Amino acid sequence: MKRITIQGQPGCFHETAARCSFPGEQVEILPCDSFDQQFARMAADPTLLGIAAIENTIAGSLLPNHELLRRSTLTVIGEYKLRISHVLAALPGEAPCDIGEVHSHPIALMQCGDYLKAQPAMKVVERDDTAGSAREIAEQRLRGTAAICGAGAAELYGLEILERGIETNKHNFTRFLLLADRSRAQGSPTRPARTRHRWSSRCPTPREASPRCSPYSPFTKSTSRKYSRCRSSAASGNTASTWTSPSTTRCGTGKPSKRARPLTSDFRILGEYAECPNPVI
Repeated sequence: MKRITIQGQPGCFHETAARCSFPGEQVEILPCDSFDQQFARMAADPTLLGIAAIENTIAGSLLPNHELLRRSTLTVIGEYKLRISHVLAALPGEAPCDIGEVHSHPIALMQCGDYLKAQPAMKVVERDDTAGSAREIAEQRLRGTAAICGAGAAELYGLEILERGIETNKHNFTRFLLLADRSRAQGSPTRPARTRHRWSSRCPTPREASPRCSPYSPFTKSTSRKYSRCRSSAASGNTASTWTSPSTTRCGTGKPSKRARPLTSDFRILGEYAECPNPVI
């Protein structure tokens, strides 16, 4: 049985992504209150797997998770793309007209902004977790209160779904990375489709960088998919960058990696893994 750490309460989108990553297999979900706790737990037990959101089509890259991955010794062994669809859920017997408060994570509330604007009688209350909001309503029997969460969380905690698909953008996807200790990475595909790189450079921004030292330049002729950057040290002026690109060969020996190494410092292959197809809307 695979033991997978997630951030969030049972029923959250991280759990959905974890279970969907191993269809038909038995998995044990180990919830953590924060991503920091999740990475610390994996560092203490190399037998654990983990799944962590890394980017969202609306919110963009989750830079704190990039930094946690950079500081860790974990490697990326897979990815999963999940369409994020929210529901409005409350205790059985409630109707939308009975709801005076809506609880959820700030990002989920933002993603359902148009729906909430059309419901001026509903007071928005921020919580730490979407599934946690559903759990709180169920355990405390909060009448007149609804949660914005996934359908799975609503069903898990016995809530009634009042509205489905209340997210503003129907093309709302989150990409999750499947993480493991390097000792467990031998099970990765023999012919990976994607390589995730990480490096540091002295170029503060692409606009200020010369064509030669720009982190973009090693990959401009490849069909690269995702690039993100964040300042890692104000004192040194270094900028940490990550890039996801096609894998031409294993162990980071493809042309993009060879071209990048002389132009950067702290170059590291974060993982080589099979690409997950885009979800069907």
